[in-house]
Amino acid sequence: MSAADSNDDTAVAKTPSGSQTLFRGLDLLDVVAESGTIALPALAKQLGLTRSTTHRLATALVERRLLSQAPREGYSLGSKLLELGYLASQQMDLPRVARPHLEKLWDDTEDTVHLGVLDADRALYLDKLTGRRRINISSRVGDRQPVRSTGLGKALVLDDDEERWRSLYRSEGPPAPGAPDEKRWIDWMRDYAKRGVAFDLEENEDRIRCVAAPIRGASGQIVGAISVSGAAQYMDDERLAALVDDVRDTANAIGRDLGWNGKRQAR
Repeated sequence: MSAADSNDDTAVAKTPSGSQTLFRGLDLLDVVAESGTIALPALAKQLGLTRSTTHRLATALVERRLLSQAPREGYSLGSKLLELGYLASQQMDLPRVARPHLEKLWDDTEDTVHLGVLDADRALYLDKLTGRRRINISSRVGDRQPVRSTGLGKALVLDDDEERWRSLYRSEGPPAPGAPDEKRWIDWMRDYAKRGVAFDLEENEDRIRCVAAPIRGASGQIVGAISVSGAAQYMDDERLAALVDDVRDTANAIGRDLGWNGKRQAR
């Protein structure tokens, strides 16, 4: 057994194998990030691991597209890291960029304003400004709400095709009494997609209505959504219609701050 293999065995004995493998993989990514394209022998030397251990780790990362490998050249960072970096930048920047726009919308409407993103087929709430009308809306930052019944959720999937809409609708089980059936809901979604806004007509919470609009990032794709919510007594059809431009304009302004050029992504 080589000295390097002995060192590997000692490290594994001190640390649970899963954690040890994870840390080694992260160290490997750090080395590649600092070195650029690097061959296996040099990579193993910098990590202080055997070539076989390094090759095993690198192969797993290549399979997940966290690394790429060029014959006779070595390893470099993979395309998956670009995807993750883009998503991370959107998620980290969105609340900060959106906040002043949300505050202005809140000042203008005096109603509850939400910001959210799509998270595993649910609407994840990232920010909430509670309205001045002392109406209790149960949403909280960190909540994951249904797509089918929330205005925010519908706005997040306006670019999706009808097959995807049907899948989302069915995934949430039978509709509650008084809620739209699948055919009616799909008709609504077609209309919302054309208008670039979506509504919650007391579908998610009794006597609460809202209007929502998607936020587009630099690529033109939807990266988030905002909504204005209030009690039905203050949100009749006329008020909802009056809010459409304000909500849509605010969402578009946030998108422009994120690098969107104003051209809507084709569905």
